[in-house]
Amino acid sequence: MQLSELAETSRRVADTSRRREKVAALAACLRRLAPEEIAIGAAYLSGETPQKLGVGPATLFQLRSEPAPHPALTLAEVDSALERVSGVSGSGSALERRRLLTELLARATREEQSFLVRLLVGELRQGALEGLMLEAVAQAAEVPVADVRRAFMVCGRMAEVARAAITQGRTGLQRFSLTLFRPLLPMLAQPADDVAQALGQLGTAALEWKLDGARVQVHKSNGEVRVFTRNLNDVTPAVPEVVEAVRGASARTLILDGEAIALTPDGLPQPFQVTMRRFGRKLDIDEVRAQLPLSVYFFDVLHLDGQDLLERPASQRAEALRGALASGLLVPRLVTADATAAQAFFDAAIRRGHEGVMAKSLTSVYEAGSRGSSWLKIKQAHTLDLVILAAEWGHGRRRGWLSNLHLGARDPATGGFVMLGKTFKGLTDGMLAWQTEKLLALEVARDAYTVYVRPEIVVEVAVNEIQASPHYPAGMALRFARVKGYRADKKPAEVDTVETVRLLFERRAGPPQKTGPEPI
Repeated sequence: MQLSELAETSRRVADTSRRREKVAALAACLRRLAPEEIAIGAAYLSGETPQKLGVGPATLFQLRSEPAPHPALTLAEVDSALERVSGVSGSGSALERRRLLTELLARATREEQSFLVRLLVGELRQGALEGLMLEAVAQAAEVPVADVRRAFMVCGRMAEVARAAITQGRTGLQRFSLTLFRPLLPMLAQPADDVAQALGQLGTAALEWKLDGARVQVHKSNGEVRVFTRNLNDVTPAVPEVVEAVRGASARTLILDGEAIALTPDGLPQPFQVTMRRFGRKLDIDEVRAQLPLSVYFFDVLHLDGQDLLERPASQRAEALRGALASGLLVPRLVTADATAAQAFFDAAIRRGHEGVMAKSLTSVYEAGSRGSSWLKIKQAHTLDLVILAAEWGHGRRRGWLSNLHLGARDPATGGFVMLGKTFKGLTDGMLAWQTEKLLALEVARDAYTVYVRPEIVVEVAVNEIQASPHYPAGMALRFARVKGYRADKKPAEVDTVETVRLLFERRAGPPQKTGPEPI
């Protein structure tokens, strides 16, 4: 298949707001792929590439040149070119990667260039989310979507599931099963504003302290224990404390979900970046363990003594977890429907320096790799006053409005502004209409998707987290940012500085207070 067909499918998917039409377009494209192209096409249409290129977004946008007049690139050629880029290392590697990518983009038409660049910087934004792709794969393969979803849940790789479904049907999907020492993607949560909202949505729920540590999935079979990160990397040698904690459990076979975290001698949490120093270490493990010991706390069990528990209700999994591990290895938990008790539980977690709490439906199954509404995370939100640097045109029902805002903090050293991230959350239709008119009046430049503006409009933004990011010049990015409102009373010179944001990054929840004998 030619790349142009994939780019055209992506455009069609982006241009419609109807879910059925999106799925049909994706499925039709998947059917036309040759067997050896299915994995590539499914990955690209999902906004993923299997290769790590080591090239930043700014560089990729700069590399676009005069487009080719006619489509000629095939998927296989693109995949091969990206493999070559990803394999470049050593002295002069940056220049060689640029050269290879420049050659690739020069062979692409304008639409293909746009598709490739947005794909490679993670900005495809066509609406082909995971759920749509699962439905499209099922439609293309003529198999039940439940079979595709379960295979993806235990495999976590859309390309592999798509290839098996389309080439082998239900038989191919049956080989995907929960297997010890083959990690599966973790279940994720959606944000909630506060505990009252969470209980209003879930009713009686299980609340758990949300630790600002490293997510770990631990597999045990008799005496063998292996530890995986949320990205499915095997980090067993780096975390002997986690291995020892689980090896001591009486169960013969286990798959556990939890958090590893570095604590102070008083039992208070270290900042996230301190905990992460323990991961990726291959040498001097005993020495670094003595300097920075890890603790581990579990909140879910996915397999116990030969029984897969993924599809059991959360209440049953919690009971199984309590029976499998000592209480000192469990995250603090409260089951309640009472908002006052829930708020007190949240406040206790914050006082101890943790991020907040998780609220979980008692009837929920474990949806590996999904960000389900049955798990909600409630964090202590911080607000920042930031300036709008640009905005992207919206899709679907927001088409015709400037929606996704590029937000910047003030850099006193230069007098300019440093971009920290984007958000389209929190914007009402009235706000979208107002900001579109105002931003167009401030326009200084534009490309196909973005209008760049004079930095004059200040917005108040609530953020739950500041995270490390190589994609932005300050090395930080906003996470779960949402617009609270415009600040007409503030000038751009009064917005928060990069240093203010950095302080939140270094200790997001503020200094913890030791208030009691709790273990974490």
